[in-house]
Amino acid sequence: MPHPPVHSPTILCTVDVVLLTLAVDGLQVALLARDRAPHAGALALPGGFVHPGEDAGTHGAAARMLREKAGLHSPYLEQLATFSGPDRDPRGWSVSVVYYALVPPMAQDVGATSAVEWHSVDRLPPLPFDHTEIVHQALARVRSKSQYSSLPVHLCGERFTLPQLKAVYEAVLGERVNQVSFRRRMDELGMLEPVVGELVGGAHRPAQVWRVKAAHRTGVSLSARVLGGER
Repeated sequence: MPHPPVHSPTILCTVDVVLLTLAVDGLQVALLARDRAPHAGALALPGGFVHPGEDAGTHGAAARMLREKAGLHSPYLEQLATFSGPDRDPRGWSVSVVYYALVPPMAQDVGATSAVEWHSVDRLPPLPFDHTEIVHQALARVRSKSQYSSLPVHLCGERFTLPQLKAVYEAVLGERVNQVSFRRRMDELGMLEPVVGELVGGAHRPAQVWRVKAAHRTGVSLSARVLGGER
C-alpha cells in the first residue's frame, strides 16, 4: 500500500544583514524599528523573508534588503553563518542566513533621511530574536579577518592616506598596529595604488593619497530614499 503523504511544517526562511560602518567612537551597526509583530517597535537588524520568485539566492535577498531598508546598493557583502531553530522566532521554526556588510562613514548619511539608526557595537540596545548574538559573531568575524586581509579598507572613503587606513585597522581591531608590519602587509596585498599628484599635509612631510585599485573596488552608492519592506 502507498504511504500517506507526509506534511512538513512550514519553516520561516529569512535573511538578516549586519551592516557596519566606522564612527569617531568606533564601529557602529545599522538598526531599524520593526513595523510589525512580533516585537513591533523594537530595533532590529535589517532583514526579511526570502522571495522565491525574485531572489536568485540568499545573497541576492541580502542585497535586496539593503536596497529596500537601508538605501544601499552593492556594498561589501559576505555570508556570515546560518542561524536556525524552533525557539529563535515566536512564529515558529525558522532559519536565517546572515550576511555582514561594510560601508564607509558616508553611509551614516542614510540615517539622517531614513529609518536607519546607527548604534555603537559596544552599547547595543536590547535586540529581538537572536540579533545580539548575531552582531557579536559578525564582530568576531570582522576582527579575525582583519588580522590577515584588506577587509577594513571597505570602511574607508574613496581616497585615504596610509596613516588614515592604519587608524581604521586599529579601530576595528581595538589595538595598536605596528607601522612597519602594516606597510609590509599593504605591499603584500597589492590592492592599493597612489593617486598621482595628490598629497596632503604639511610642506615638509606631505602624505601620499591612495585608493583601492579598480579590480578590487566594491561599488557603493546611496539611494535617495529608503523603501519599505515586509518581515
